[in-house]
Amino acid sequence: MATPDFIRDLRTSIGTQLLWLPGVTAVVFDEDGRVLLGKRADTGHWTVIGGIPEPGEQPAETAVREVYEETAVRVVPERVVLVESGPPVQYPNGDVCQFMDVTLRCRAIGGEAKVNDDESLEVGWFAVDALPALEDYALIRIKRAMESAPTWFQGMGEELPVPDRPQEA
Repeated sequence: MATPDFIRDLRTSIGTQLLWLPGVTAVVFDEDGRVLLGKRADTGHWTVIGGIPEPGEQPAETAVREVYEETAVRVVPERVVLVESGPPVQYPNGDVCQFMDVTLRCRAIGGEAKVNDDESLEVGWFAVDALPALEDYALIRIKRAMESAPTWFQGMGEELPVPDRPQEA
């Protein structure tokens, strides 16, 4: 994920101190029930699409923008899947961030999946029973997006189980 200019500007004042940031994840399905994934340029791992909202941008707007910027796919957000904060993360340059993630289920409405920026090495559609190797973060979000369950909120008593790993494609 490329660092937005407004965060670079903040870092000139606060250095590497903990920065609390919103994040938005989009779990995108097509008409065949396949999920859209991107292979990140920074880690080489497949994952769901996501990013940081621009100042004043709503989570649904962020999902639409990020999916298009990274994959050239047009989407419509359908519902909030989960809201969760993760632990602080320290990056190799020393920056420390903690993210509050809002995950949205989205429906593809157009475009052709392709690498559309420098954040991804590959993008593609995958059947949910033939996913590539994914970290728990992505697996949990895909599983929850497939369910008709209400939005999951961290800290409300229910644990968020990691789903069984599908066979690798």
